[in-house]
Amino acid sequence: MFLNDDSFSRRKFVLASAGGLIGAAVGAGAGEAGAQTTSSASAPVAASGPAQEPRAIGRPMPELENPLPMAPDQRIGWAIVGLGDFAINQILPTIGDTRMCKLTAVVSGNAEKARTIAQAYGVPSRSVYSYDDFDRIRDNPDVQVVYIILPNALHRDWTIRAARAGKHVFCEKPMAVSVDDCKAMIDACRTARRKLMVAYRAQFEPHIMLAKQMIGEGKIGTVRSLAGEHGRMLELDKPRDQWRARQELAGGGSLYDIGIYNLNTARFLAGEEPVEVTATLRNSDDPRVTVETNVDWTMRFASGIRSTFNSSYGYQNNKRLQVMGTEGTIELDPATEYYGNRLLLKKEQAVEQREIRPTNQFAAEMDHFAESILQDRQPKTPGEEGMRDVQIMQAIYQAARTGRPVEIPPRG
Repeated sequence: MFLNDDSFSRRKFVLASAGGLIGAAVGAGAGEAGAQTTSSASAPVAASGPAQEPRAIGRPMPELENPLPMAPDQRIGWAIVGLGDFAINQILPTIGDTRMCKLTAVVSGNAEKARTIAQAYGVPSRSVYSYDDFDRIRDNPDVQVVYIILPNALHRDWTIRAARAGKHVFCEKPMAVSVDDCKAMIDACRTARRKLMVAYRAQFEPHIMLAKQMIGEGKIGTVRSLAGEHGRMLELDKPRDQWRARQELAGGGSLYDIGIYNLNTARFLAGEEPVEVTATLRNSDDPRVTVETNVDWTMRFASGIRSTFNSSYGYQNNKRLQVMGTEGTIELDPATEYYGNRLLLKKEQAVEQREIRPTNQFAAEMDHFAESILQDRQPKTPGEEGMRDVQIMQAIYQAARTGRPVEIPPRG
């Protein structure tokens, strides 16, 4: 078999590279032989002198697939307020995946649980707080951010307490139960000259980010419609859902809990604001559930985009979004799971699944906030973003109560 010039050159390169590595390992004799030049593909010159054992040698820094983490003493310190299921099983393990964050304090109403978590994550006892003595966190220089993972009705008071303690605030969604509460939270952080970010992890989910990019590049033409469903069953035997079933703690039901993914992601992908909503809702017959269980709503955007959404506590584990355009459809199914989401691009008869390297969306949003603090810039999802969603959700509830369309005022 004959080799062309390109194949022959590649073969010579491999041999020469191998000779260079061996020479580096066995000494100067081989290095001198490797330095000889030839005009033809002659056999490698054998090294002179006694053979030496292979040894490890230093190599250049490889190309980084991800940036290196910051040194521990340069990272932003986080205090986690509320050690429930979500905090313990998702957020605390995630901090180890971040580049710019570290856990420096925990806050809980259960002292034994707080001590156990603190010991497991190396948090000193002086940085373990109860809900009653939380305000002394102002004297802890190791804490720069307070992450509030409490029932929705408590977000306002805890944001204000954290801001007054001189800490930046990262708050779970929904931001609060009312627009007035959102305004109070924004004002408290502004007065304290501290940043406020709402934890909209979906805006850091790689499939949703790719969908946003594809829409901007015109991959599906002009967007005409959006649709989505988010549903799950309440598990009332578990504490994580017991407070979600109570109006006085949750402020709303499936709309506030999971319908907000439809709402916020639709606004993110459309790149504009809805101007009108219609809605219907259903309540539960279970006396333990005092929030609405099912909401169907539509939104009309200024450009003419129409959207249809549903949120429900009455069916199991559906988290799907679709964006339909004049030249194709983007389907995200599932769209907002913690892991394992999928994006399909549908055009005429062709269906293409986009493969995306898995990333940790929780780590991404936390690092983004840390970077916003370090660079003193506005975070991607500030308090105003959270307040806008609460304003629209309140309009959805009004439309359901009245049975009439409700106009949404322009974003102020």
